[in-house]
Amino acid sequence: MDTKKTPLFNEHNKLGARCASFGGWLMPIQYKGIIAEHIWTRSSASLFDICHMGEFKLKLRPGENSLEKILTINLSKMPAMSCRYGFMLNDDGGIIDDVIIYKEKEDEFMLVVNAATTAGDFTHISQYIDANARIEDISPDTCKIDLQGPLSREVLEVIVGEDINKLRYYTFGFFQLLGQRCIISRTGYTGELGYELYISKDKVIELWELLLKDKRVEPAGLGARDTLRLEVGYPLYGADIDLNRNPIEAGLGSFVDFEKDFKGRTSLEKFRTAGTAEKMIGFITKSRRAPRHNYKIYNNDNQIGIVTSGSFSPSLSCGIGMGYVKKGANIDGNQILLIEGNVEIEAQITKRPFYKSGTARI
Repeated sequence: MDTKKTPLFNEHNKLGARCASFGGWLMPIQYKGIIAEHIWTRSSASLFDICHMGEFKLKLRPGENSLEKILTINLSKMPAMSCRYGFMLNDDGGIIDDVIIYKEKEDEFMLVVNAATTAGDFTHISQYIDANARIEDISPDTCKIDLQGPLSREVLEVIVGEDINKLRYYTFGFFQLLGQRCIISRTGYTGELGYELYISKDKVIELWELLLKDKRVEPAGLGARDTLRLEVGYPLYGADIDLNRNPIEAGLGSFVDFEKDFKGRTSLEKFRTAGTAEKMIGFITKSRRAPRHNYKIYNNDNQIGIVTSGSFSPSLSCGIGMGYVKKGANIDGNQILLIEGNVEIEAQITKRPFYKSGTARI
């Protein structure tokens, strides 16, 4: 597979970023260092290149929202100019993708999907929406950069004006940016106050440079993005959730509306009633040591599960992670052992989020 680059790739080189390939995209892992970028995001404002994500525009036939059949979110309950997190499922309840849906009007939506699943998602949606509905993949011409951190609102106010203060959590609006009418939303993947800016590929470099002129803003890579999202217990598609997992076992049933019909609902109803073979847990280690993906979870010499995400937490100064354990596993005092080869790490099961001082809803 040829490695793809976002329009900002050369800008990352100028800033000395260390990059790696993810799903065919060459993306920045870090600039000054993962821990430094993590701490800066929690205290000031960081800029992330998320141009690799996919975006679809959908125009539906009034009165026939066939997108309802595909998503676990109840679109009719969403106010205009709001966003929601949800899933596309297969018939078995497996997660095809986790998505953010933007509702502009009753019959107009934008869907933000993961980079590696963009082509498959487009095919899946096209197959099930009404024949008179229109779907357009706007990803090639749309760039997304995220400004995250407690000072991000103040930074954006200088650029787009006081109207940025009107955006509530999980809403979006249209703003003038560099002569374009652009979407800015307030959702966030870090647990901090944060905004997503969508702009054309021919303007994204100018916007990136403009934001970095503010001394309160530093660039951050996918390394810090991963530790930030893990501290607040957000799942990563391809690691914590995928086609072999369903929202019930992942502890994400709150993002499924069982009052409506959707693809995969019958299977999820069975899981909700009878339970699942495994369930997602969160854990915190008793030291600075942290497990990684695929470490095995043990209790009393019995393997009871597997780690899906793990990292050192810069905010908590210990290891944290998530994983799946078998249904009915006997876990004495919530104590577990994380093992890979000769490495053994003591940990305790705990509720998510691990980090509870974020500013996302402020």
